[in-house]
Amino acid sequence: MGTYVPPRFAYRPAAESRGHTGQRRPVAIVGAGPVGLSAAIDLALHGVPSLVLDDNDTVSAGSRAICWAQRTLEIFDRLGVADRMMAKGVTWQRGRVHRRDAEIYSFDLLPEGGHRMPAFINLQQYYVEEYLVERALQFPELIELRWKNKVVGVAPRQLGAELTVDTPDGAYTIEADWVIAADGANSSVRRMLGLPFRGQDFDERFLIADVRMDAAFPNERLFWFEPAFHAGQSALLHKQPDNVYRLDFQLGPDADPALERQPDRVMPRVRAVVGESTPFELEWCSVYAFRCARLEHFVHGRVVFAGDSAHVVSPFGARGGNGGIQDVDNLCWKLARVVGGRASEALIGSYDEERGRAADENILNSARTTNFMTPKTRTERLFRDSVLDLAPHAGFGRALVNAGRLSRPCLLSGLRLQTEDADSGWAGPVPGAPAPDAPVTDADGQPSWLLNHLGGAFALLCFVSDEAELADCAALKASAVSVVAIASRALSRAAPDVLIDHAGIAHARYGAEPGTVYLIRPDQHVAARFRRFDPDAIEHALLRASGADQSIRSAA
Repeated sequence: MGTYVPPRFAYRPAAESRGHTGQRRPVAIVGAGPVGLSAAIDLALHGVPSLVLDDNDTVSAGSRAICWAQRTLEIFDRLGVADRMMAKGVTWQRGRVHRRDAEIYSFDLLPEGGHRMPAFINLQQYYVEEYLVERALQFPELIELRWKNKVVGVAPRQLGAELTVDTPDGAYTIEADWVIAADGANSSVRRMLGLPFRGQDFDERFLIADVRMDAAFPNERLFWFEPAFHAGQSALLHKQPDNVYRLDFQLGPDADPALERQPDRVMPRVRAVVGESTPFELEWCSVYAFRCARLEHFVHGRVVFAGDSAHVVSPFGARGGNGGIQDVDNLCWKLARVVGGRASEALIGSYDEERGRAADENILNSARTTNFMTPKTRTERLFRDSVLDLAPHAGFGRALVNAGRLSRPCLLSGLRLQTEDADSGWAGPVPGAPAPDAPVTDADGQPSWLLNHLGGAFALLCFVSDEAELADCAALKASAVSVVAIASRALSRAAPDVLIDHAGIAHARYGAEPGTVYLIRPDQHVAARFRRFDPDAIEHALLRASGADQSIRSAA
């Protein structure tokens, strides 16, 4: 297969640029990368129209984000693109860490079965963007994509914002009730609003090279500390689709980016990894120094920041792209409730709270990875080398090795939308954790997956064992919440819609007994859980999680 040829998307003159008055939009999204496109699709699934503005007319150059984590794939499944990503992507769950020429340990990110989504797939960002564009085009009444429309001005208003947009046919202005800034690490919206982006700059420079070759490297994450082929530094290798491999080389703080991007510098480094007998073609390369930084707040009036415009981390650990998609997952159901008049604007404050915690976690892990990989002092190097000495022989030593703590979803426990457990000693996901998937049999007797029955709306996941418990479950149903009943065996013909957990995996993962109820948020996170049916407690938890509780409004 040849080099990827990016699609070009048609520019069409906006009606506003021809002097027509623009219709005020419920939501305008700045940026048509993975985060902006995912936000438009998620809002469309909630019935909210959006206008997407992008200054380009194609997908990203180079592979960029390539590692998509299990939780992100579950979100993409809800958005309708995961199947295409899985079919194209390279699935992996194992990693190997080397020191010099010896493997010091390996790890398995998903040792148990019974999951629809793998631990990770590798898929170039340009494919993800292409799939998201094609998915967005399936909502012509709800999503308008405007290419070559560059936002050059943002004027906040009390109940929205006015955007100034430059196009090949001239500039125009348009108003929106809400603006999602998804315009990346160099966000123009952030700059135009004069918002500080505080964090830590790292002097270390790295080379990314995408090479096309027919090689026998496994579908695994391969990391080296001080390999013979790149003495004194670190290196990383990942396999991507189309026989493309991503190689990362640590260069040191004094490396000249312009020089190190030259093919006569890149090619020998790659050759040292793949060997003299393996032909390869350099497809793309970049030299970068990175920083860990974030906005103090992600919500500024009616302008909301998501993805790299809100927070940036190093690429080690796959926390950037995954974090951005998880931002969207958290934001869009809340914004849909606010736009639809079902919750006050205070609910958007919980996005700032919840994804702010996630950003802090990602920045902490990213900074620790960088400090471990690139020790700056004699003490730091002594610690790093001692850990690497221990790793082949001791589990606690392996736990201290930090070659990139891989992306995991953030727990939202203790934050305002969750209702804490009334008692202790539960197994299963705590309030604030993402709901785990499990294989089930659906009402038609067909194999299915639990998460396919959750998400997009509030749901009560009820574990029942007989018709009486099913009747209690049905009595809890309200217009604001759906009911998903699950049993370990088939019930009577009067209960045709119950999911069956034949293997017992769902019961085990949720620590469920007959009568257990979980309240699941639209983003598939646990809002509350109950050992028995308690309509009053469930109703209070629902009001709290949905932003309808007056106490939550006053706390925001």
